[in-house]
Amino acid sequence: MSILRHSSILSMLTLISRALGLLREMVKASLLGTSVLSDAFSVAFLIPNLFRRLFAEGSISVAFIPTFKEYLLEKDSEAITEFLSCMITFLTFFVTLAVLLGMVCTPLIVPVFGIKAFDETVFLTRLMFPFLAFISVAAFFQGILNSLRIFTPSGLAPILLNLVTIGSVYILGPFTANPARAMAIGILLGGFLEAAIQFPFILRKGYTFFFVGLRRTLRNPGVKTVLRLIGPTIIGMAAYQLNDLVSTALAGNAGEGVVSSLQYSLRLQELILGIFAVSIGTVLLPDLAEYAKSADWETYNERLISAMHVIVLITVPITFFSLAQGESLIRLLFQNRTFGEASVRLTLGAFTFHILGLFFIALNRILAPAFYAQSDSRSPALAGIISFAVNIVLALLLAGPMGGRGIALALSLAGAINTALLLFFLRRNPHIAVDRALVRVLRYTLKVSLFSALAILPVLRLTPGLLAVCAGTVRLIAYGLPLGITALVFGAIGGLLLLITKDPYIRGFFTIFRRNKK
Repeated sequence: MSILRHSSILSMLTLISRALGLLREMVKASLLGTSVLSDAFSVAFLIPNLFRRLFAEGSISVAFIPTFKEYLLEKDSEAITEFLSCMITFLTFFVTLAVLLGMVCTPLIVPVFGIKAFDETVFLTRLMFPFLAFISVAAFFQGILNSLRIFTPSGLAPILLNLVTIGSVYILGPFTANPARAMAIGILLGGFLEAAIQFPFILRKGYTFFFVGLRRTLRNPGVKTVLRLIGPTIIGMAAYQLNDLVSTALAGNAGEGVVSSLQYSLRLQELILGIFAVSIGTVLLPDLAEYAKSADWETYNERLISAMHVIVLITVPITFFSLAQGESLIRLLFQNRTFGEASVRLTLGAFTFHILGLFFIALNRILAPAFYAQSDSRSPALAGIISFAVNIVLALLLAGPMGGRGIALALSLAGAINTALLLFFLRRNPHIAVDRALVRVLRYTLKVSLFSALAILPVLRLTPGLLAVCAGTVRLIAYGLPLGITALVFGAIGGLLLLITKDPYIRGFFTIFRRNKK
């Protein structure tokens, strides 16, 4: 109940953000399709976005929050101000250096992806590289607020990013050489606003900080702790994010449109991950860090197991439904004059194999904070490196015979390997009840899988008739109405089965819903 309650607001905000992100991709699909220019934008945004995940939420948050939690427990206001001042100084200096270096080296990086529009890709990449600086500061602000169990501002921030990006396409589009440049400017402006919207909430809580000397910064014990944690984290996140780079590089040489189809497919997967897995992981990390610092391992174990159960309850039914309705979903969201049958086939092939890894990737978002809460960043890093190596080998083997589908399958299999490794490494801590967690989670997964299989059977029977009845109408009705009806049928049957068996988590959802209505 605690996890559901604390993550519900963040999940709703993330749902809005991901829906707007999906709308952003729909705008991109409408204007660019799977053209060479679309591939250029996808690669250009991928490069600074990779560094964003390394320097921002991928590393800063997981290294900063456990350290900041220690300062909060000690309740020394002067030490807190000094630590925050040293952290913002360190972050600003090194991220600015990374942005400048990245802009200079862009022409050396772009050729790896085999994109035909080289000059445009270089221009777009350089234009969007400062996004890294804005989003890194935003991640630092988010770490402060999340440590204080304040999650709403960090949920609002990406909503602004997507709104500004979409608006820029239409407002600035007539004044730029192509729609991709207008979208790139929007992403840059949105990144600035992500940081700006969170800062007033920090001031309201009474926390202030300022720039100090670099030597003083590097001598701060809190910064030293963060650096000790962030090193392995960056290596692990680099291995994880290089999965995307390797996949994109292979896709760029696999044919026109393959890069974009993989990006569209991943956007659908990230919509689900962002709404639930990332939200739960964000809420979970500060709690686990507090329980680990205070040695309350029983609460730590129960909170971790509950989070894993919630992930099962969400991802397993979504996987079943997505496999059955993937084509209708893609046609509803993306199909138009520039996104034709070939684009649908490419994206559906990638999505089918991406969605198979949804459960494992979501579970990884829950298991990794279990290590970070203990100030252990080496174990997730090692797991990430091994799974990266697995992904490279599998992608090289499967890209030839399967194209984009093989690249997507390789990423899903690598995610499963990562999950197995994280569970294995967790067993090294005698305080964490990994065996108990595995038994309970596996039993729950079997139950939810059985109920999902039973609920999907009527969907498979209803879908052809609904599509035939709605054929020839506008896209929203032709595909949206059948999807909506079948989703209601699927959810009703699955929910009823869970209620009959007195599932505690589905009852928790209903309890929270009733409280929110009041």
